Amino acid sequence: MERTLFPSPDDNTITSSVVIRRPVEQVFNFYGDFTNLPKFLGDVMKIEQIDAATSRWTIQGPFGIQAHWKVRVTEERPNELIRYDMVGSPRLKTGWEIYFAPGPAKGETEVREVIKAPLGGLGRAALALIGKFPAEEVSANLRGFKELTSQGLRP
Repeated sequence: MERTLFPSPDDNTITSSVVIRRPVEQVFNFYGDFTNLPKFLGDVMKIEQIDAATSRWTIQGPFGIQAHWKVRVTEERPNELIRYDMVGSPRLKTGWEIYFAPGPAKGETEVREVIKAPLGGLGRAALALIGKFPAEEVSANLRGFKELTSQGLRP
């Protein structure tokens, strides 16, 4: 079961969710280990931990260009929420909120991802010019996460 594109409160917010047939604790722990993220986040090639809250992400950008971002975890509530932001220019700041909640059936987890992207409609239009559609990518990332965790991987 996947829900794509909940109504967004503004042009800067993209939301999607998926239900995974694994207990909340397992799903949270797997996602919370950022070294697992390149396994299902399409453009993320590598994540290196800098300190307890900060990591360096290597991203495969358009036209084969690699980019590096620093990301900082700003809030974590076990089995409930991981919030992290890109470190850098406030105008280009991107933030992610990953919510974890018991799913509709026992042993299931609903994962909801909320991205707060910069530049609203203008930013989305610029990304579309290079073939990037954030709403589609969020949905695809959650589907990849569901497929990976459904294969019986343990955190």
